[in-house]
Amino acid sequence: MSTVDRRTFVAASGAAAALAASSASAQSSRSNTIRCAVLGVNGRGKVHIESIENTAGAEVALLCDPDARVLHQRATEFENKYGRRVEVETDLRRVNDRSDIDVVSIATPNHWHALSTIWACQAGKDVYLEKPGSHNVFEGRKMVEAAHQYQRIVQHGVQLRSNPVLQEAVQHLNDGLIGDVYMARACVFRWRPSIGTKPNGTPPATLDWDLWQGPAAERPYSTRYVHYNWHWHWDYGNGDIGNQGVHETDMALWGLGETLPTEVTAMGGNFLWEDDRETPEVLSATCRFAGSNKMLQIEVRPWCTNLEQGVGVGNLFFGSKGIMTVDNYNGYKTYFGRRRELGPSGTSGDPTQAHFDNFFAAVRRRDPSVLNGPIETGHTSSAIAHLANISLRLGRQLKFDPQTEKFTGDSEANAMLTRKYRAPFVVPAMV
Repeated sequence: MSTVDRRTFVAASGAAAALAASSASAQSSRSNTIRCAVLGVNGRGKVHIESIENTAGAEVALLCDPDARVLHQRATEFENKYGRRVEVETDLRRVNDRSDIDVVSIATPNHWHALSTIWACQAGKDVYLEKPGSHNVFEGRKMVEAAHQYQRIVQHGVQLRSNPVLQEAVQHLNDGLIGDVYMARACVFRWRPSIGTKPNGTPPATLDWDLWQGPAAERPYSTRYVHYNWHWHWDYGNGDIGNQGVHETDMALWGLGETLPTEVTAMGGNFLWEDDRETPEVLSATCRFAGSNKMLQIEVRPWCTNLEQGVGVGNLFFGSKGIMTVDNYNGYKTYFGRRRELGPSGTSGDPTQAHFDNFFAAVRRRDPSVLNGPIETGHTSSAIAHLANISLRLGRQLKFDPQTEKFTGDSEANAMLTRKYRAPFVVPAMV
């Protein structure tokens, strides 16, 4: 039976087979070293490797990437740094077939996030997943279903949720420190230069271009995509609102106590350069949550700009008594009244290791309630970016039903909640 056939069989037969197959592995994880595979090792995957190796009772056992050049470079670096050899694999499907891997951490391009997570859950693996959780709204819901169906631990890699200073900030918001909070403003001001124009070409012999594209529509190879600028192409990425922006939408939803909006509108475009970028350089989006009568504003700027009350990457929360600013890199501050008198504040550090530690604690306890960034919040914070992008691309305000996760009376918008998948890399309707 082929790898794909086995995957289909697992999906069709339900959770029982995968849970039985993984029970010995899960028991081993609780008492012995948790063996991890890192999928995607060119960029953020390097941070995953370091964080896993810095976690007591966990180790990187395998590295996986469809680019053999990058893969072997990372394996050499690993051996030089940690004094032992690590296994390598170019096809993530063969990773899932291995019973000696307990956890996969995923740092692939966005278009692979959902399918690699679902396949890992079906194979009885726990998952640490880079943001955004999904490439579209449909995928996010399927990931939540897979985590529940196969009783897996799935952490969304928004490490700010494991920052004790920001946990303190959210507690202040919940306790009414700045009064009734009615709006959050997410700031995504990152220095993003032109990506230029690149022709189509022939993929290098070391790159499995078919596998790299995976669920996306087949395109000719070009260096305009590989290895970073895929972020700015709709087939693979979601623009900066779905890149850095997911950290900020996640923080905003956390502070507001919200999930999915009932109305969304967005406007933007490319005003600075004529390059290969498909996603907008500049984007302004607004979401409304009808049940609580709260709002979320999102502002993406790519170049020369101002800070907003000292925040360039982070959030501002507005309440009836004052405001709170959250700078992802420096912590939070509060200001009260017309004179903006200073109130409580806190300074933070990098919480990445704490987020991995939190994930592995949940893995050992087999308890998803331990997670600071469960896949449920990964779905909603990523969905905000997807909904805003749909409004932008259609050029109109949209009404959304959080219960059905569909737009109201808008078949054109609903068609954009998912994508056409390229066999055999299909995100299943039934996980």
